[in-house]
Amino acid sequence: MVDIKLGKLPDRTLLKLTIGIHPDLNHSLGRYAAFYNATYRQEEAVAELIPAIVSAFLESDRAFIRWCREATDRNE
Repeated sequence: MVDIKLGKLPDRTLLKLTIGIHPDLNHSLGRYAAFYNATYRQEEAVAELIPAIVSAFLESDRAFIRWCREATDRNE
């Protein structure tokens, strides 16, 4: 099996958010969706993958996690 950083998407309820992106990012997201679809043999639209991609990014950003932990400690 091919290594893919993003795990298979769980069932989810989403809130709607509208953003603008550059054409290069749009192209990359389309390619990532194709990679995801080929890996899991399950069709998912780019719009369905973006929340999981952003979540995975935030969960792996150690500086952000440390900052959140410190901010929580300051507020207690």
